[in-house]
Amino acid sequence: MAWLWWVGAALIFALIELLSLDFVFIMFAGGALAAAVANGAGAPLWMQAIVFVVASVVLLVTLRPTLIRHLRNNTPKAPTNAEANVGRTASVVQEVSTASGLIKLSGEVWSARSVPGSPLLPAGASVRVVQIDGATAVVEPA
Repeated sequence: MAWLWWVGAALIFALIELLSLDFVFIMFAGGALAAAVANGAGAPLWMQAIVFVVASVVLLVTLRPTLIRHLRNNTPKAPTNAEANVGRTASVVQEVSTASGLIKLSGEVWSARSVPGSPLLPAGASVRVVQIDGATAVVEPA
Protein backbone atom coordinates (compact mmCIF):
# COMPACT_ATOMS: atom_id res chain seq x y z
CA MET A 1 0.00 0.00 0.00
CA ALA A 2 2.99 2.37 0.49
CA TRP A 3 3.55 2.41 -3.28
CA LEU A 4 0.25 4.24 -3.59
CA TRP A 5 1.60 7.04 -1.39
CA TRP A 6 4.64 7.34 -3.66
CA VAL A 7 2.43 7.48 -6.76
CA GLY A 8 0.27 10.12 -5.04
CA ALA A 9 3.39 12.13 -4.25
CA ALA A 10 4.49 11.82 -7.89
CA LEU A 11 1.13 13.18 -9.04
CA ILE A 12 1.32 16.08 -6.60
CA PHE A 13 4.86 16.91 -7.79
CA ALA A 14 3.64 16.76 -11.40
CA LEU A 15 0.79 19.17 -10.60
CA ILE A 16 3.19 21.57 -8.89
CA GLU A 17 5.41 21.34 -11.97
CA LEU A 18 2.50 22.49 -14.13
CA LEU A 19 2.41 25.67 -12.06
CA SER A 20 6.15 26.32 -11.90
CA LEU A 21 7.37 25.04 -15.29
CA ASP A 22 11.02 24.84 -14.29
CA PHE A 23 11.62 21.06 -14.57
CA VAL A 24 12.45 20.61 -10.88
CA PHE A 25 9.27 19.11 -9.47
CA ILE A 26 8.90 16.74 -12.41
CA MET A 27 12.31 15.32 -11.43
CA PHE A 28 10.97 14.80 -7.90
CA ALA A 29 7.98 13.05 -9.46
CA GLY A 30 10.38 10.72 -11.25
CA GLY A 31 12.14 10.03 -7.96
CA ALA A 32 8.79 9.26 -6.30
CA LEU A 33 7.93 6.81 -9.07
CA ALA A 34 11.32 5.14 -8.62
CA ALA A 35 10.57 4.82 -4.89
CA ALA A 36 7.19 3.27 -5.75
CA VAL A 37 9.00 0.69 -7.88
CA ALA A 38 11.40 0.04 -4.99
CA ASN A 39 8.40 -0.51 -2.72
CA GLY A 40 6.96 -2.93 -5.24
CA ALA A 41 10.25 -4.82 -5.15
CA GLY A 42 9.94 -5.17 -1.36
CA ALA A 43 12.47 -2.55 -0.22
CA PRO A 44 12.03 -1.17 3.32
CA LEU A 45 10.92 2.43 3.81
CA TRP A 46 14.42 3.76 4.50
CA MET A 47 15.63 2.23 1.23
CA GLN A 48 12.66 3.73 -0.64
CA ALA A 49 13.60 7.15 0.72
CA ILE A 50 17.19 6.68 -0.47
CA VAL A 51 15.94 5.59 -3.90
CA PHE A 52 13.73 8.70 -4.02
CA VAL A 53 16.62 11.04 -3.17
CA VAL A 54 19.15 9.37 -5.47
CA ALA A 55 16.76 9.16 -8.43
CA SER A 56 15.68 12.78 -7.97
CA VAL A 57 19.26 14.04 -7.81
CA VAL A 58 20.31 11.97 -10.83
CA LEU A 59 17.37 13.32 -12.84
CA LEU A 60 18.09 16.90 -11.73
CA VAL A 61 21.76 16.64 -12.67
CA THR A 62 21.42 14.74 -15.94
CA LEU A 63 17.99 15.20 -17.52
CA ARG A 64 16.97 18.71 -16.41
CA PRO A 65 19.87 20.59 -18.10
CA THR A 66 19.16 18.75 -21.35
CA LEU A 67 15.46 19.58 -21.19
CA ILE A 68 16.13 23.25 -20.44
CA ARG A 69 18.67 23.51 -23.27
CA HIS A 70 16.21 21.88 -25.67
CA LEU A 71 13.42 24.22 -24.57
CA ARG A 72 15.56 27.34 -24.95
CA ASN A 73 16.85 26.32 -28.37
CA ASN A 74 13.39 25.51 -29.74
CA THR A 75 11.36 28.38 -28.29
CA PRO A 76 11.08 31.42 -30.52
CA LYS A 77 12.24 34.65 -28.94
CA ALA A 78 9.15 36.79 -29.35
CA PRO A 79 9.38 40.44 -28.35
CA THR A 80 7.25 41.36 -25.36
CA ASN A 81 6.08 44.49 -23.58
CA ALA A 82 7.18 47.73 -25.24
CA GLU A 83 9.48 46.00 -27.74
CA ALA A 84 6.44 44.24 -29.22
CA ASN A 85 5.23 47.64 -30.51
CA VAL A 86 8.18 48.13 -32.85
CA GLY A 87 6.96 47.86 -36.43
CA ARG A 88 3.31 48.61 -35.61
CA THR A 89 1.42 51.46 -37.14
CA ALA A 90 -0.13 54.23 -35.10
CA SER A 91 -1.98 57.48 -35.69
CA VAL A 92 -0.77 60.90 -34.64
CA VAL A 93 -2.89 62.52 -31.93
CA GLN A 94 -0.81 65.66 -31.46
CA GLU A 95 1.69 66.93 -34.02
CA VAL A 96 4.94 64.91 -33.85
CA SER A 97 8.33 66.55 -34.37
CA THR A 98 11.85 65.33 -33.73
CA ALA A 99 11.43 66.61 -30.15
CA SER A 100 7.89 65.75 -29.04
CA GLY A 101 4.36 64.69 -29.90
CA LEU A 102 1.63 62.17 -29.09
CA ILE A 103 0.45 59.08 -30.97
CA LYS A 104 -2.27 56.50 -30.44
CA LEU A 105 -0.63 53.07 -30.46
CA SER A 106 -2.54 49.86 -29.72
CA GLY A 107 -5.33 51.85 -28.09
CA GLU A 108 -3.00 53.82 -25.82
CA VAL A 109 -1.66 57.34 -26.12
CA TRP A 110 2.15 57.37 -26.20
CA SER A 111 4.62 60.21 -26.18
CA ALA A 112 6.48 60.18 -29.46
CA ARG A 113 9.15 61.85 -31.53
CA SER A 114 10.02 61.39 -35.16
CA VAL A 115 13.31 60.05 -36.49
CA PRO A 116 15.89 62.74 -37.24
CA GLY A 117 15.35 64.29 -40.67
CA SER A 118 11.63 63.46 -40.78
CA PRO A 119 9.11 66.16 -41.67
CA LEU A 120 6.64 67.44 -39.10
CA LEU A 121 3.87 64.82 -38.77
CA PRO A 122 0.40 66.41 -38.46
CA ALA A 123 -2.47 65.10 -36.32
CA GLY A 124 -4.27 62.22 -38.03
CA ALA A 125 -1.20 61.06 -39.98
CA SER A 126 -0.31 57.39 -40.01
CA VAL A 127 3.13 56.50 -38.64
CA ARG A 128 5.20 53.39 -38.06
CA VAL A 129 7.07 52.76 -34.79
CA VAL A 130 10.79 52.36 -35.45
CA GLN A 131 12.04 52.12 -31.88
CA ILE A 132 10.91 52.41 -28.27
CA ASP A 133 13.15 54.70 -26.25
CA GLY A 134 12.09 54.45 -22.61
CA ALA A 135 8.43 55.52 -22.66
CA THR A 136 8.73 57.35 -25.99
CA ALA A 137 7.96 55.86 -29.38
CA VAL A 138 10.31 56.89 -32.16
CA VAL A 139 8.25 57.01 -35.36
CA GLU A 140 8.52 57.62 -39.09
CA PRO A 141 5.83 58.30 -41.70
CA ALA A 142 4.00 55.13 -42.68
